[in-house]
Amino acid sequence: MDAPGFAVKFIDHIVLRTGDVEKMMAFYKDVVGLKLERRTDAGLTQLRAGQCLLDIVPVGDRDQPGRNVEHFCFRVDPFDMDEIRARLSGAGAEIVKEGTGYGAEGRGPNIYFKDPDGNVVEFKGPSDGKLYSMAE
Repeated sequence: MDAPGFAVKFIDHIVLRTGDVEKMMAFYKDVVGLKLERRTDAGLTQLRAGQCLLDIVPVGDRDQPGRNVEHFCFRVDPFDMDEIRARLSGAGAEIVKEGTGYGAEGRGPNIYFKDPDGNVVEFKGPSDGKLYSMAE
């Protein structure tokens, strides 16, 4: 198959379903530091995450229960592990793991935590710039 005539540049937005939009919005504003972008009459809440958006939508009566996302990652700068850990713990967010991992910019420090609905979120710090290559 030929390569497409387009290239993916970045994640545009992520959509999370929740039973408590206000609690989720407060967590992502107050703990994670995102800014409210807009709210619609249909129940969509959008928060600005750098060049991307995090959308929060209510779970409807006909929606199937369950999580739709394994985890998602926000690139964070500056990345101060102690400050991030203290902020998350202070908000009661469960820290799942921390260490280093590979991401879009290479390998670097990271920390995983759960939001109020149990979605796993990763904060990723600056990377070494060494990108994986299929040729290696």
